[in-house]
Amino acid sequence: MTHANLIHHFGSAEGLQSALMGSMVADLSRDLETAIARLRTDEGAPLELVTAVFDAFAVGGAGKLAAWIVLKGDLSHLEPVRDAVNGLVQVIQEKLGDPSDASRDRLSSAVLFIALSAFGEALIGTPLRNMLDQDEDASRQVVAGLLPYFVARSERAS
Repeated sequence: MTHANLIHHFGSAEGLQSALMGSMVADLSRDLETAIARLRTDEGAPLELVTAVFDAFAVGGAGKLAAWIVLKGDLSHLEPVRDAVNGLVQVIQEKLGDPSDASRDRLSSAVLFIALSAFGEALIGTPLRNMLDQDEDASRQVVAGLLPYFVARSERAS
């Protein structure tokens, strides 16, 4: 691709970067929506849900792109992700049958925990796991193992 071709199609290098960000964020949002749909069908056990979210951040460099978006300071590209993670909270809350605000707060914390873990895994997971001599799915197993804690807290508060 020549510089003239880039300018013709995207206006600037930043235009190309914005188009790439838009495409990758759409892919991330779609993958999170797939995780939500899977959870709605009762097939979404904790590990499956965690795997879907981790894969959404890992595939195609979406986690690294999200880091770049944040470092660049243009958070508007992350709006579709906001909708997807809030949808995830809502679906989990519906599954538990607890419409209370306290339940939503705890489930939001659970989704935050999953997303931050998936984001961290996408950025530095492989070298860190290698330093600690951990299996490839160690992070996912830890997160999935801790999810019942959030649900148990939600049920105790009811």
